[in-house]
Amino acid sequence: MTQPLPKETGSNLITELPRNEKTKARRKKSAEWTAFKKSKLGMIGLLFLVFMLLLALTAPFIMPYDPLVQDITSRAQGVSAKHWLGTDVVGRDILSRLIWGSRTSLFVGFISVAFSTIIGGFLGMTAAYKGGWLDDIVMRALESIMMIPLLLFGLMVIVALGSSMTTLIIVISIGLIPGVARMARGSAMEIKEKEYIKSAISLGAGSFRVIIQHIFPNILGPLLVISTLNMSSAIRIEASLSFLGVGVQPPTPTWGNMIQEGFEYITSIPGLVLFPGLALLLVSIAFNVMGDAIRDAFDPHIKQQRK
Repeated sequence: MTQPLPKETGSNLITELPRNEKTKARRKKSAEWTAFKKSKLGMIGLLFLVFMLLLALTAPFIMPYDPLVQDITSRAQGVSAKHWLGTDVVGRDILSRLIWGSRTSLFVGFISVAFSTIIGGFLGMTAAYKGGWLDDIVMRALESIMMIPLLLFGLMVIVALGSSMTTLIIVISIGLIPGVARMARGSAMEIKEKEYIKSAISLGAGSFRVIIQHIFPNILGPLLVISTLNMSSAIRIEASLSFLGVGVQPPTPTWGNMIQEGFEYITSIPGLVLFPGLALLLVSIAFNVMGDAIRDAFDPHIKQQRK
């Protein structure tokens, strides 16, 4: 006669179930990191972004001048040993303002992308897992947001609520949520049909536990890809809104309002537009090439082609 299973066996099985999957996941992450390191452009983009992040974090200590202090005696100077990138029309050091602007632009981008990834990812996973009417309501609501161009949506909200960094972050986050949710839903629809998901459900795992412990780790790669690409979009949107005068307001420098302030003098002092524009371009390219490299490392179809 077979002895009955202990009462706690069922709950233990739920805990033990994903152990092999976690081991496979660790090996998969190691292989993906190895594949990512083989991309020279991806690594260059990563190193450049790490440099920019360190620049932004240490901005108060490495800026040669106060970015807000005006010095009329040094107005509109060109590149020199004293001012490496010159000064603007009121004598503020362009390099110092560029460094401080990176702090503002990257902060808005990171916070916006973090919020949109968390909210959009959870909405997408929940809609895919639950299905039915909940899936329909969530996706139709997100599609209605996607119908409005993000820049136009940002203008409408900021004009209604007033311009501030908080409003800007909320606008960009809401605009990025639908894309993240659609991606998370598509990946989760495939994952939820796996045998280990069905086994966890049959053994009594709740919906929240299945989503967080089993589905989320397996769509982390696509979430990382879209988050990296969204960083480029978020920084460009912030710069666009600041250029239009409804983003972060002067005297706080951002790359967008630096371009807006210098646009009037583009022919006489091109550095006022050139340097922040170049910084914006390089950061956007770096996020895009790094996102492409991450996508190539995580995409199973590309891995098969390599083999």
